Amino acid sequence: MTTTLPTTAKEAISIEIGGMAIALRTDDPSFRRLIENRYAGFVGTSPSSHFEFDIDLYEPSEPSPAGDDLAVTIEAGEWLLKRGDFRARWNPDASPGQIRQSRTPYAIDCVLRIVHTLILARQGGFLVHAASAIRGGKAFLFSGVSGAGKTTISRLAPPDATLLTDEISYVRREGNRYMACGTPFAGELARVGENQSAPLSAFFLLEKGLRNRIEPISATEAIQRLLRNILFFADDPELVELVFQSACEFASLVPIHRLVFVPDQRVWDIIR
Repeated sequence: MTTTLPTTAKEAISIEIGGMAIALRTDDPSFRRLIENRYAGFVGTSPSSHFEFDIDLYEPSEPSPAGDDLAVTIEAGEWLLKRGDFRARWNPDASPGQIRQSRTPYAIDCVLRIVHTLILARQGGFLVHAASAIRGGKAFLFSGVSGAGKTTISRLAPPDATLLTDEISYVRREGNRYMACGTPFAGELARVGENQSAPLSAFFLLEKGLRNRIEPISATEAIQRLLRNILFFADDPELVELVFQSACEFASLVPIHRLVFVPDQRVWDIIR
């Protein structure tokens, strides 16, 4: 007599970032709990999602590299995402996508970042290396190379400021304005941002100095610096052109300044 062991149905958990809900389906309860903990505050309550992914887990025979081997390509309308610790296939017009990954949160974290950049590219928005916060109903972004002060400016934020992220900001376009949205993609503070959003008031390029001041920059420099910090992974000329257009339009609608600051809380007195 053959006994058939019961299979565990895949249950979906919806992760909502920037108003975009992506359902992740897994039949592994411990991995589901890991996702719930990793994205606490961003677990959606809506019964429907914009996109879905089925996740199949594997135990690697040896540690997989998770760095320079990332590739994001498109074939016949299907996106192929791969790195040492995951392989994913996704057609935005067909659901669900497929993810085969190692049992770590880093793989799904990378997949979600890539998917959101692909979605935002066609909507005029983007992910950008920047800290962001809401104060007085307005959002501010603080961008710069590693060591420029994203974590510092976040740590110095006053009590009445809501931190959206200290590492990767989510910028969504709505007509002729942009919204800054909180993300769970944490940096050195290792703290998930608040799942809130607000109209973007200004974009600051960070630079440490001897006194706090805001300086104007040229439109050309603003676009160059912005493009340098936008996250985009796909090898696709069409989307690359869309991202470039988005950066140009963003720079024409949102004030971009250089913020030279001393690592002191008083810098927030000039941020308006």
